[in-house]
Amino acid sequence: MARLTKRIVDAVDTRENDYFVWDDDLPGFGLRVFTSGKKSYLIQYRAAGRTRRYTIGLHGVWTPETARQEAKVQLGRIAQGDNPAEERQLDHKAMTVKELCELYLKDLEAGLILGKGGRPKKATTIVTDTGRIQRHIIPLLGTRRVKDLSKAEINRVMKDIIAGKTRISVKTKKLRGRSIVRGGPGTATRTIGLLGGILSYAVEAGIIESNPSHGIRKPRYEVRTRRLTEAEYRTLGEMLCEAAKNEKYLTSVEIIRQIALTGCRRSEIIGLKWDEVDIEASCLRLADSKEGKSIRPVGLPVVEFMEARAKERDGSYVFPGLGDDNAFGSFPNHWEGIFSGSPLAGVTPHVLRHSFASIANDLGFTEVTIAALVGHSKGSVTSKYIHTLDTALIMAADTIAGYVQGLLDGIEFKQTAYALDRGSRRAALDRFLNKAVGEGSRKMEEGTAIAA
Repeated sequence: MARLTKRIVDAVDTRENDYFVWDDDLPGFGLRVFTSGKKSYLIQYRAAGRTRRYTIGLHGVWTPETARQEAKVQLGRIAQGDNPAEERQLDHKAMTVKELCELYLKDLEAGLILGKGGRPKKATTIVTDTGRIQRHIIPLLGTRRVKDLSKAEINRVMKDIIAGKTRISVKTKKLRGRSIVRGGPGTATRTIGLLGGILSYAVEAGIIESNPSHGIRKPRYEVRTRRLTEAEYRTLGEMLCEAAKNEKYLTSVEIIRQIALTGCRRSEIIGLKWDEVDIEASCLRLADSKEGKSIRPVGLPVVEFMEARAKERDGSYVFPGLGDDNAFGSFPNHWEGIFSGSPLAGVTPHVLRHSFASIANDLGFTEVTIAALVGHSKGSVTSKYIHTLDTALIMAADTIAGYVQGLLDGIEFKQTAYALDRGSRRAALDRFLNKAVGEGSRKMEEGTAIAA
């Protein structure tokens, strides 16, 4: 291996086990490549008859050249009899979980902690992670030394969260705002998952040798199966018509309809910008969804709505808020006002998303098609080079959106499955071929006339 450069470091691949890449120009200086894909610079040397390793830091925070300079400094100290690895070990022995969490949060805010898809965690995820650290991890483990944590102790913390020992209600910075922490199995699963990530961070930073949270059996996520029945869709349509009579609810009613017709997440519709709406291609080109960039095919009812709304376009957002150019901000309160005390009081925006996918399944569309429509990672369309979507996806979006809109308008469908019978397929194919032949004949006639 030649001199470590940014090009070489970026090009190294991950393997089943951690491995090292050593620099030829500076003996003892190298790169550790983790199975997770992260890379850290280090030096290896001998002291008191033992081989020692000293971690300089993660690639990205350190460049090859700044790491090389630090390596030279530490190797110079070693030549004079110092032992930096032992000094760090003594320092880290005293590190508490609270101090580790503070280091983690500092890097989290700086965008150095990567989340899904290898991207820095989103602002909303940072807020959630910070809350779990401050409300659960620090109260239960903050004074414990990181090196002393055991699997049994982490398992006990998980049980405490499930039992609600960290339950609390505290005032937030918002006016009349309160944060109610309840605990439970779902909170425990997510919090222990976050703690595992923090301890992996500690391993990569050279603070501990192994992650004690590995192998912890966590409660399974409760699968949300709530969906709207066709009768409930019709009830929702009546509720939206009634709410629209109140002018303050008009924008929220339109947002709810678009969530129902697209299967998008609430945040994706509320934060939708006009430059993400592609009417010609019948899709939304979301710049930053949960899965990163994502292309969502949308049905004709949505396209027609966007065309009409574009005539009154005001600012960057499809659903603008008050003041400067920003997104609509009253949706949570309006949702509560519309649904509270109604027959659909327990319905959430996610239920509309799940119901969209369920209707698609009822109509006979495949799991891959549904995944592409709602933006799931296993089937999402993400390529920035795609300008024309698969016709089948557009047809699926048209069918599902049209069906949902019909339910919201109170229609009672007699056929609840989309049957591809032979007669319908033949009629559609004949229409397509007749149109194609007609256009071809006209072009030939025009070409003959010009030639004459």
